[in-house]
Amino acid sequence: MPERKIKILLSKLGLDVHNRGVITVAKMLRDAGMEVIYLGNALPEEILNIALQEHVDAIGVSSLGGAHLTLGRDLIDLAVKEGIKNKTVFIIGGVFSIEDEDKLKEIGFDGVYTAVATRDEIVDSIRELTGNTRCLT
Repeated sequence: MPERKIKILLSKLGLDVHNRGVITVAKMLRDAGMEVIYLGNALPEEILNIALQEHVDAIGVSSLGGAHLTLGRDLIDLAVKEGIKNKTVFIIGGVFSIEDEDKLKEIGFDGVYTAVATRDEIVDSIRELTGNTRCLT
């Protein structure tokens, strides 16, 4: 019996309209055998509502508009409140400073990816973080 695919919800965090990167990542994860749900732009409440409905393994958000710390903290805080933080992997990607990478990890993101992250780094990391290291490609 084949193993269940990793199911990941991807979204732009807030009103940031720079979506080329997240769409590229969505295609990359799909090609790696993951089930990808792309939400588009959404606020933390919307992201978590869809994640709960879809029973995802991971939530990935993209931010290039500068609200990654504020909205990222809101997302993680709400996930803790809803009781899904310990059951779901939270990742964030985008363009931000090295200091902000550390802050995002402190906030509670399990994976933080900058624009220089490679396909293999992202895919392998998501597989490892979700406890799903089987080869799907």
